[in-house]
Amino acid sequence: MKGSVRKRGKTWSYYFDLGKIDGKRQKKEKGGFATKKEAEAALAKALNEYNTAGLVFEPSEITVADYLNQWFDLYCKANLKYNTQVGYLHIIQGHLIPKFGAFILTLDEWKRIIDRFPPESRYHIPLMVGFYTGLRISEAFALTWDDIDFDSRTLSVNKQIVKRNFGADVRKAVEKKGKKEQRSSWYFTTPKTLSSNRTVKFGETLYKALKAEKNRQAKNEIKYGEYYTIHVIKPETDEKGNEMKRIVPVQKCIDSPLQRVRMICVAENGQYTSTDSFKFCSRVIHKELLLAFDYHSLRHTHATLLIENGADVKDVQTRLGHTNIETTLQTYVHDTEKMVERSVELFEQIAQARTS
Repeated sequence: MKGSVRKRGKTWSYYFDLGKIDGKRQKKEKGGFATKKEAEAALAKALNEYNTAGLVFEPSEITVADYLNQWFDLYCKANLKYNTQVGYLHIIQGHLIPKFGAFILTLDEWKRIIDRFPPESRYHIPLMVGFYTGLRISEAFALTWDDIDFDSRTLSVNKQIVKRNFGADVRKAVEKKGKKEQRSSWYFTTPKTLSSNRTVKFGETLYKALKAEKNRQAKNEIKYGEYYTIHVIKPETDEKGNEMKRIVPVQKCIDSPLQRVRMICVAENGQYTSTDSFKFCSRVIHKELLLAFDYHSLRHTHATLLIENGADVKDVQTRLGHTNIETTLQTYVHDTEKMVERSVELFEQIAQARTS
């Protein structure tokens, strides 16, 4: 497999072919390199990783389950025969993901977590949103108050949050102006799939938590005054010309012509609570509560509790924003003792009704 490099604007990019996935030819491309030599070196490393393991490895926040699904889509579908794909999929969905994919919480474990991070904590609302709605981490931390409809008790999933590194040209421009260099920033992008655009209903518990948080933030903004951190949206374009929305933090005393956006996940002083910030919360849960937790555990738990208590699978699929129902059943809904007992009880009732 070969690739190449090319200059896009003032920076260099590398790219190479990934083969056909779902009948469409796909390629991997990454830009932002200052020189052609840097791009060529990065290309050689990426090709070596892909040829060795079938996947280009980059630091990310994905779970084991998401990684396995990504590996199957990018490598197995492009390189393996159909019967081999079926065998691998059976192993991934039937054995690996249930074993390593995510930690499913009991209600007692959830109570321990939320008691450790009460309403005054900056991590309380992200935890509540994840547990009571099953949103992906990138969706939950992208929520703004405009996405919440208190009257209908719904939230709109219409974007996700991503962290992007600035290209070398941007960093050099910042340095020339004598400002402290920033290498990355948070952006709003479109949701993961078309079906990820959705409206999710929530109940009384999350309603009260969100109401209290909105009031708390309003009081904190008054308390901190001009030193309160607010966020504005700066329209930008990526290296391919696609529109992006950069989230820029500024102190309230700074007059900005840019549109303000009111993030839901913030600290007392208004500072954005990002997925990076949330890593502290996960470490506390690991070390203090001794639970093998990550944010995706909330999504798994949400789906499993719904299914094992009789929720319609199609509705769960819609709540989670899955394109097809197989993903809901195979990836996020795991067999539990309660499911087994319900099946036995159901069959017993059917048999008794027929024989009486």
